[in-house]
This record gives sequence, C-alpha cells and structure tokens, in this order.
Amino acid sequence: MEDGFSLKDSTIGIFGLGLMGGSLALALKRHCSRIIGFDSDPSTLELALSKNIVDQTEASSVKSLPHVDILILATPVPVIINLIQQLPALMPGPCILMDLGSTKRNIVDVMSTLPKCFEPIGGHPICGKEKLGLENADRNLYQGAPFVITPLEHTTQRAKSAVTQIISVIGAHVIEMTPEEHDSILATTSHLPFLLASALTYSTPPELTSLIGPGFRSTSRLAGTPSHMMMGILKSNRDNILLAIKSLCSSISEIESALQEEDYSELENILNGSQNSYLSLIGN
Repeated sequence: MEDGFSLKDSTIGIFGLGLMGGSLALALKRHCSRIIGFDSDPSTLELALSKNIVDQTEASSVKSLPHVDILILATPVPVIINLIQQLPALMPGPCILMDLGSTKRNIVDVMSTLPKCFEPIGGHPICGKEKLGLENADRNLYQGAPFVITPLEHTTQRAKSAVTQIISVIGAHVIEMTPEEHDSILATTSHLPFLLASALTYSTPPELTSLIGPGFRSTSRLAGTPSHMMMGILKSNRDNILLAIKSLCSSISEIESALQEEDYSELENILNGSQNSYLSLIGN
C-alpha cells in the first residue's frame, strides 16, 4: 500500500468497454477487488459479463453511479469531456478519476472544474490497434507501452499512487508531462500518421486493388480506424496537427523539388537522412 491506497482492495469502474477499456479490465483482473463496467451498448455489457471481463455492468444512461474507488473514462474525447461535466450529479461521493483520452488539454481543463471530492489525473496509454470493440480486447495490449500521465495542479499524491500502481500491474511504464507537451508530441507521432494513411487510401483509385502489396497495407493500416473515433481528437488538437502537417508538407516539397529538378544526389541525401531518422526513432 502506497499513500493510503491499495489497488488490490479497490473497486474500479471503467466507463467504455471498447478495445481500450475492455483490455484494461482484462489486464486488471485479479489485481483489484472488483471491476464495474459501464457502456451504452447492451450487447457489449452482455459480452463483458459472459466472458467474465468485469464483475458487474451498468448502463451508461443511469442517473447515478455506484461507488467506486477509481473511475476510468475510456471513451472518445468528446464523451470523456461530457462525462466529466456530469460527474458531480452522477457520483457525489469521493473518487479518484483518470481518463484514457488521446488529447489532454481540453480534458484536463474540464477536470480542473470538478469539486474537491474528486481526485483527477489525466492519462493516455500509447498503444492500441485499428480494430476496435470489446471483441478485440487483449489483456496484453498495454504490455511494454508508454503510459503518459498529466497531473493537474491539485492532483493528490494518492491519485498519482493509484494510477502508478495500475500502470505497473498492466505492464506499461509511466511518462509524466504537461497536457501541452503531450498534445504537441502526439500530433506528430499519432494523429498525423492517421491522416497520412487516410490521405494515401483516399487518393488511391479502387481499380489498383490487384496490385496492392504489403508496403501499401502497412503504410495505410491506420486508415482502417473508424472516423468517429478520430474526429474528437482532430478537433481538440487542431492547432498542433496543423503545425505537424506544415512540417510534413515542407519535407514532401523538398522531395518533390529534387525529383522535379532531377537532382538525384540531393534526393539520395534526403532519403539517407530519412533512413537514419527512422532507425533512430524506431530504435533499431
């Protein structure tokens, strides 16, 4: 037990039993006392119970929430913000609150307005896959993944301890930063790759299907992510994403210029620099 919080004795509520919430529930099984799952889809709640992913389910439309020691919001960003705004009426009792949202500034801003009985902290695990839903949940999804936390000014040591314990038992590792740092970095490392994959598939005629190979498939994979999961992210991090697009367009312009001018020596220099960057970024 650290700072008065014991994960193994706690009741955890997970709001949103999709890929991320379902995988988290699976990873937390046997590490806490009880898991209550909340979701708007009755078939998801039924599946969660039938597969013993959670111990209890509740519809997300309820007018009041049962007491939990930690409430984790694992829904799209706009839904997270809406839920936080409703929490004082739904759960008047004390609670540690964490979210798994892919952008942090707007969420942390809303968290800062909560009454003192809530102990909020922002969170974002850097993992996932394009196939969503509880049926694709994986207890090992978080293994080895970076898990960003963005504490508020009034985040308690108890809340930080609780979240750190959770991150440890699911096999991830903590990275602490400000919401502003998080959103600036993720615009390049997460949100821009989705838009790149989307632009590639959007500009590729369907009659080319027969000649699509593994290179195209791996490059375009993220375009398979449902747009409704990304719209809130793109809206809430619009400024940083536009800067990332501008930087990317500058690099593409350099490549285009070298090709246009048939400056193959410069093109090779650019590609060699790109390869070196790839090896440095990916760590191979």
